[in-house]
Amino acid sequence: MSVTPLATVPSAQPAPAFRGRIGRDARSGHYAVPRRYRLHLTPSCPNGLRIAVVHSLLGLDDVCPITFLDAVPDGPDGGHSALRPLYEASAHRYAGPAAGPVLSDDWSGRIVSTHAPDVTRDLAQHFGSGRPALYPCGAESEIEAVERLCRQGIEEAAQQAGAAVSEPAAQDAALGRLLETLGSLERWLVGREYLIQDQITAADVELWVTLVQLDTVHRHHLDADAVHRIAGHPTLWAYARRLTAHPAFGSQLDLAGIARRHHARCRGLEAAGAAVQILDWAAHATRTS
Repeated sequence: MSVTPLATVPSAQPAPAFRGRIGRDARSGHYAVPRRYRLHLTPSCPNGLRIAVVHSLLGLDDVCPITFLDAVPDGPDGGHSALRPLYEASAHRYAGPAAGPVLSDDWSGRIVSTHAPDVTRDLAQHFGSGRPALYPCGAESEIEAVERLCRQGIEEAAQQAGAAVSEPAAQDAALGRLLETLGSLERWLVGREYLIQDQITAADVELWVTLVQLDTVHRHHLDADAVHRIAGHPTLWAYARRLTAHPAFGSQLDLAGIARRHHARCRGLEAAGAAVQILDWAAHATRTS
């Protein structure tokens, strides 16, 4: 998959509140020790789902335990009250939302990172020895390109297409960008089981979570014709079905939680596309082995 055009697109993602890293030895401060770190996340959140799938693929239950949060944050500021003590211990007079996902250090009782891409990379690189290589040597630029493609060509385009109902030109442009991205992925996946190698990598996790969001969240704000056009990429959605049937993917799906979170947070109008489900995610998730 070509990465050159994607590398020039700037990121609009806000800076995370905490961005510590796990290092290789004691000199790094946060060094890799089994059961020192803990994840706090909800799979109803896209970033939480990404981390949960990576954690499952790597088999880290006994290395880095997970504390699962409720699907809908209960704080008035959109954060989780259960995370408030961690945030307040980690930053003096912290006034922002206590948002997940969080990687915390049980030794200090403080937050290491709230930046999902760093967390997944650190888990794979420092606790992934002898486990699936989710970030294979030489594939980093391709994985980063897929992350940008998913964020800008699918996630942001779908949001804009669903939000621009009063601006038909902007809506058409956003939908066109979304369909162009899906079309390029459709063509790329012909004859391939996975995105960039002959094994599952972090790029597949990224795309799968993005497709889950597209079908379970964003289509609710698109018209039926747009959803039918999105569904008209059989190779891409067959790829999504295959990954959903993998235990590390399907077992992390909390469809009820995703619906609860969406309805609690969303203020947009529901459109006819809400009635046009692309995949029966629950049915494919039950086919795990």
